[in-house]
Amino acid sequence: MTERLRNKTALVTGSTSNIGQAIAEAFAAEGAHVVVSGRNERRGAQVVEGIRASGGRADFVAADLDGSADASRDLAERARAVLGGRIDVLVNNAGVYPAPDTAGTDEETFDRVYGVNVKAPFFLTAAVVPAMTEAGGGVIINLGSWIARLGVPLGSLYSSTKGAVETLTRAWAAEFGPLGVRVNAISPGVILPPAPEGSDPHPGEVMMKGTPAGGVGTPAAVAHAAVWLAGDESAFVHGTVVDVDGGRTGVAVIAA
Repeated sequence: MTERLRNKTALVTGSTSNIGQAIAEAFAAEGAHVVVSGRNERRGAQVVEGIRASGGRADFVAADLDGSADASRDLAERARAVLGGRIDVLVNNAGVYPAPDTAGTDEETFDRVYGVNVKAPFFLTAAVVPAMTEAGGGVIINLGSWIARLGVPLGSLYSSTKGAVETLTRAWAAEFGPLGVRVNAISPGVILPPAPEGSDPHPGEVMMKGTPAGGVGTPAAVAHAAVWLAGDESAFVHGTVVDVDGGRTGVAVIAA
């Protein structure tokens, strides 16, 4: 533990599993007091228990970020209360990924995906930033996706929401940077938890053939980038999207 986030507080949405969990664990390992948030209380309690067992500080705050401004404001208020009155770092990670084709997407699904992936982080950020600026500054980290810039079949709805998140990242950096709040994003590629030995290849692995990395990434790879963006080492980084995708979007892929 290097304690790069010592005395910092952080709220990580959608952190009861996968990438969000890895970010929460990494933040706590670096000394931050973390609020783990999500809909599943059992999984949230398990993540908190694991962090505490490793000597970190964490609490679970249940939240269903459906896109309503009230839900986002409520989470901000409850997280601040748990964290002693302030949130230094907000990670907008929660998201959903249904993948119907465009013609097969009904209005209810469209509204739900945009509600969770765009409206929820929009109103959560709006609820968190004023107190951040009053406290002297803070950090916002948004989670984008590689398919916001590289089209894939059946990805139109989800990828459009992540394109919106990347645009918000730049706009918020311009809006909030002068107030002391840095805003950046991470764009993960194909990220999978480590597979059990002897298991069959995951379909996502095909998408990474011919890339510089040559295979899929793990949630820890994204967490390392989040720690860097949250800490003082990236103090001069504003409005950028950090690609953690094994080179999938930035380098020509050579088919095997």
